[in-house]
Parts: sequence; C-alpha cells; structure tokens
Amino acid sequence: MVEFSDFTVAQIRIARPTDQFEEVINFYEKGLGLRRLTEFSGHRGYQGIILGLPNAPYHLEFTKHDYGSPCPAPTQDNLLVFYIPSSYEINVVVNRLSEMGYSEVPPENPYWEEKGTTIEDPDGWRVVLMNTNGI
Repeated sequence: MVEFSDFTVAQIRIARPTDQFEEVINFYEKGLGLRRLTEFSGHRGYQGIILGLPNAPYHLEFTKHDYGSPCPAPTQDNLLVFYIPSSYEINVVVNRLSEMGYSEVPPENPYWEEKGTTIEDPDGWRVVLMNTNGI
C-alpha cells in the first residue's frame, strides 16, 4: 500500500497502447529486464501485458487493439525514469539494449545527461537510466 495525504493506493499502473506490441514487450522485458507479471487477451478487442517488479505496487501495462493502437510519443521529454545507483548495472542494461539495436539518444532536457542515459523504446517514448538513488 502507498499512502498519500488523503487516500491509500493498493497499486499504481501506467497503461499505454502500442502498434508495436511484441517489440515493446521485447524492449521492456528482455532489454530492461522488467518481469512479466500477467497478460490478457480477448478483452473487448484488447490484448495486453503487465510488466514490473514482483511485490512492487507499480506496473507498466502495454496494450494493443484488434483494430490498431497508434501511440506516438507526445514529446521527447515524456520520460520513464529508472533511478539505478549502480553504474555497472546501468552499463549492463545499456549494452544489452545496444545489442538489440537501441542506442543512446540526446535528451531534450540537458539535466538528464549529467548522470543519465536516455534510450528510446520502439514507439519513441524515452527511458532514462539515471545513476542516482532518486529524489
């Protein structure tokens, strides 16, 4: 449970449609190393997968619809940021993604260059691997 000032949340999920379903799954599951928590199909024309960290109250959900699910990235500064204290672990992920064909891109906001590596997923949404403990 995550407690906010006025309510308690059991979990938080960020959901996003994609027309590159398999490529996006490959990027986040095999490239970044997120775990497949569950998946679904046949839900009113939708198919989806939920990725995340086991026992964590937050997930990423990617869906596709039988009739298409276009989802262009709104800007180059819409980011999913992973705070990773170990530079070694960041290098492992960056190298794996590079071998898969995903290279570092310059961030729109130069702040993310200081201690981070920015990589675009198959839909053009950006992921930052930030070498800090977070806030």
